[in-house]
Amino acid sequence: MYTQALNAPQADDRHLEDADKSARFEARVANEERIEPNDWMPAAYRKTLTRQISQHAHSEIVGMLPEGNWITRAPTLRRKAALLAKVQDECGHGLYLYAAAETLGTSREELVDQMLSGKAKYSSIFNYPTLTWADIGAIGWLVDGAAIMNQIPLCRCSYGPYARAMIRVCKEESFHQRQGYEIMVTLSHGTPEQKAMAQSALDRWWWQCLMMFGPPDGESQHSDQSTRWKIKRFSNDELRQKFVDATVPQSDYLGLKIPDADLKWNATTGHWDYGAIDWQEFQDVLAGNGPCNRDRLAARRKAHDDGAWVREAATAYAEKQRARRAAVAA
Repeated sequence: MYTQALNAPQADDRHLEDADKSARFEARVANEERIEPNDWMPAAYRKTLTRQISQHAHSEIVGMLPEGNWITRAPTLRRKAALLAKVQDECGHGLYLYAAAETLGTSREELVDQMLSGKAKYSSIFNYPTLTWADIGAIGWLVDGAAIMNQIPLCRCSYGPYARAMIRVCKEESFHQRQGYEIMVTLSHGTPEQKAMAQSALDRWWWQCLMMFGPPDGESQHSDQSTRWKIKRFSNDELRQKFVDATVPQSDYLGLKIPDADLKWNATTGHWDYGAIDWQEFQDVLAGNGPCNRDRLAARRKAHDDGAWVREAATAYAEKQRARRAAVAA
């Protein structure tokens, strides 16, 4: 939907950047003006956005896999219908974001090929297995909760198509977070076995969710530039702290214990202090060595190959429609 009426610049013109254009661009961003697809933008801005939006889209698509695995095993029809709707939402989010990324001049086919080849990354959180039904609750509560912390500021991103796509995405992610938390409420207030299942899921997902916000500010490669261009509004560490502060009271209500011996309230800062994150694990997963990296990419490649006939049929139908319109016009 974002590619309609888009006049893509010629490749030779895309890198013609001069001081005057750069100054006007920086002034527009500083004045909180939205940058639109037909506007001039620095090549580095275009590249940064293409990388971020496409990785966000890949994460939505790959993110369907851990939960889709539980659609047939949901404990009730109500849970099944809700989970099916959520997975469908995630697919829609990926489509919105691929469309937004296309307005920057890279085709969806190229973006998908980058993901399937392993060249483009997606969120490391989706390279972990969902072992029990409680994992579905933990993903909704924690993973989607962390995503909301990241994504709400993106509704004010300087790039118009991305900001507008995020409005609907955030509304639906809020529903997903409430859905997951409701599952955890049910389990934590159920039988001892159900509460133990909920606690085990929290134990397995907590640290991975803290890693979702990215490396510490001092080690983040793109944060400073993205913040200056108002692609990002908060640093990784600021968002991580907001997530911890919001989640600790929720876990208290559930009667579950966050698996961090160093977690404590800091009256001086007004925030919860938390322990050291294992960034080596984060780097290992990003490098392709997580528990499910190979399975996730294999599943996406199979789905892509199995769907080739659909893409071919759609292309053939479009060609037939064009031929009919041309015949009528003649």
